[in-house]
Amino acid sequence: MKLVVVESPAKAKTIEKYLGPGHKVLASYGHVRDLPPKDGSVNPDEDFAMDWEVYGDKAKQVKAIADAAKASDTLILATDPDREGEAISWHVRELLAKRKALPKDVRRVTFNAITKSAVLEAMAAPRELDTDLIDAYRARRALDYLVGFTLSPILWRKLPGAKSAGRVQSVALRLIVDREAEIERFRAQEYWTVSARFAASGQEFTARLIELDGKKLDKLSLGDKGSATEAKKAVEAGHFAVASVETKPFTRNPPPPFTTSTLQQEAARKLGFSASHTMRVAQQLYEDGLITYMRTDGVQMAGEAISAARKAVADRFGAQHLPDKPRVYTSKAKNAQEAHEAIRPTDFSRERAASGDHGRLYELVLNRALASQMAAARLERTTVELTSDRARLRATGQVTLFPGFLALYEEGRDEKAEDEEGAKMPHLAKGDRPEKLGVDAVQSFTQPPPRYSEASLVKRLEELGIGRPSTYAATLQTLKDREYVRLEKNRFIPEESGRLVTAFLERFFEKYVSYDYTAELEEELDDVSGGRLEWLKLLEAFWRDFKPKAGEVMEQKPSEVTAALDEFLSPWLFPEKADGSDPRLCPLCGTGRLSLRGGKFGAFVACSNYPDCKFTRKFGQGGEDAGSSGEPADLGEGILLKSGRFGPYVEQGDKRASIPKDVQVDLDWAKKLLSLPREIGAHPETGEMITASIGRYGPYLQHQGKYARLSSTAEVFETGMNAAVAKLADAASGAGRGRGAAREPLAVLGAHPESAKELKVMEGRFGPYVTDGTTHATLPKSADPKAVTLDEAVALIDAKAAKGPAKGKKKAPAKKKAAPKKAAAKKK
Repeated sequence: MKLVVVESPAKAKTIEKYLGPGHKVLASYGHVRDLPPKDGSVNPDEDFAMDWEVYGDKAKQVKAIADAAKASDTLILATDPDREGEAISWHVRELLAKRKALPKDVRRVTFNAITKSAVLEAMAAPRELDTDLIDAYRARRALDYLVGFTLSPILWRKLPGAKSAGRVQSVALRLIVDREAEIERFRAQEYWTVSARFAASGQEFTARLIELDGKKLDKLSLGDKGSATEAKKAVEAGHFAVASVETKPFTRNPPPPFTTSTLQQEAARKLGFSASHTMRVAQQLYEDGLITYMRTDGVQMAGEAISAARKAVADRFGAQHLPDKPRVYTSKAKNAQEAHEAIRPTDFSRERAASGDHGRLYELVLNRALASQMAAARLERTTVELTSDRARLRATGQVTLFPGFLALYEEGRDEKAEDEEGAKMPHLAKGDRPEKLGVDAVQSFTQPPPRYSEASLVKRLEELGIGRPSTYAATLQTLKDREYVRLEKNRFIPEESGRLVTAFLERFFEKYVSYDYTAELEEELDDVSGGRLEWLKLLEAFWRDFKPKAGEVMEQKPSEVTAALDEFLSPWLFPEKADGSDPRLCPLCGTGRLSLRGGKFGAFVACSNYPDCKFTRKFGQGGEDAGSSGEPADLGEGILLKSGRFGPYVEQGDKRASIPKDVQVDLDWAKKLLSLPREIGAHPETGEMITASIGRYGPYLQHQGKYARLSSTAEVFETGMNAAVAKLADAASGAGRGRGAAREPLAVLGAHPESAKELKVMEGRFGPYVTDGTTHATLPKSADPKAVTLDEAVALIDAKAAKGPAKGKKKAPAKKKAAPKKAAAKKK
């Protein structure tokens, strides 16, 4: 017998079906062992020896694999085709050898897609385990362990409230903190835009002022209302004629098929998925044989896949949408290894697959892969300049001559460019005098750089060469789990703890959270996987510098660490004041100096005259004195900002309102918060009032004792009647899907050929399923519930009925009988 080991049970079932008799396929359920989270798991003094430990919940599965291995003459390790997959195979082999259960014949096979042809082709071409990949895995795992288990204890002792640090995690956090600091330093500048509206040949267009009295205007040239008004008058008084018309054709080529990081970015932009959710769904699509392996930085597709994609394009859009030659892509990402194909469907003729999030992600993968083999889009950009005796205006427009790949797919963007091309322009010629309809002067302000979204942060990490795409989802999730950051409107905002940890690491371990050094370390790890560098030499070089630095910081007293952070964070904690006064002067006693202090519950700012002066300020208030425990801040109109047991709040007379985390409080916000609840209006159906407010669990809507959640504090004051009615209806329908509610079937398939019971497809709490009224069988994740056939449903029902009731249900009566026996024993 041949024993085949894969990661997941879903893959195991599919592959066993492909291989047939003589093969037994078992799943390892991912990694079977890891470094235990304790001191000594990696020993630098003994050539970085590693003490591996089997996961507690994997012992049973490891035993099953070992028992099957003893009865087999061949072991085929068929885990995923990447570094982690190679490591899992190595761990399984090592464990079996340790238990003396390793068959003589051990083979390693990999396949990029779980289709019958791909699996059988891989089985016919086995290879040895890749020792370079295994060494790279061990080096990476040892590095992460040494950094985490060296830095984290230092953080716990020197920085109260800090939870952990990590090699890539800390650098990703620094990116978020640095961006927040940029936003805080940013000072908005006022500017005005003057534009005129024209009409020609029955079509309107807009032209922007670019030159006045012979002086070219840039974005900030008109910096106040006065200069904008003068410019507007000049345009209003001018008689404009077309001075030039320039038409330039250009082309846009399609983006390449998805890699791991670009899939995470596009799924975040277009589907609103987190990186971790994208990878979970993609994993299931891969295991169901619908897409190729989803952990890859390669952008190329196999020759047969390109041919299939081109055929699908020709069938759907016609031959005119195909380029003359197949497109071949190469990656521009730093450190890209391109070991595997890009992410693509396994069958290009399958336009739809799965349901829900799985169906949406499959469609995204399909469209991107198809578009990559489509013709370029042909467009035309027109620039028209109009002049008068004093002013020059410019209008731009863009026309699509041939959509090409844009007929199917357009790549999303995180931010819109300010100079977006205009709409279609009328036909104009030099000397024409279009009719002037009006002139507008619009005030604007420069905007700070945007906070990172998951998509833009993943993109930035990849650009810098930090981490690997397959680890980004876990890295971002760790930052959220540690509460170092929070997500608001899908943007990362650093919490106080995240900011403090970053400051500590920048001050004391600057090299190890620098972008360049982290990227260089990634390159060295890639050199290990490519056989160009010995993994032990990499670890020795790292530990030689890192260990003394860690020891030096550990020897410092907490007070010395706090003093160093006080100086490092001074520009943020104590920014210069507009009146030139000392920003460190205590606002309560007027003589003491403010400085950073460390306490049991984290860092805070306090007065040097303590205990005579008890002024304190929360660490995260960034230089604002408001809300201190020493003295309330007067916001105006009798409103005070105070700090209480549960955080800052505003007070006016006998009214109080807590300050939500997503609000930077000022007088206007204070008045809004104190005015709650807000009445939106009478419900159009019931006539009863809909209100919006903020409660213990966040912002919400209320109507007739029923509630609907809002996503932000801003929505409490912005939600109108139409949106409120829709949100309440959505909330009500969600509640109506609870226990006992009647549901309409998604599809009625017909009678079972043996029992004559009617088979239906229903939507359940854990996804769609088929039922005959007695037996329920869950549909595979990849199945489209509206496309299930009667034969498929019969097979699912029969298979479920043959299994009988769940094992857990048989055990329940035994547990109930145990109680009376104990009671009887007590009576004796």
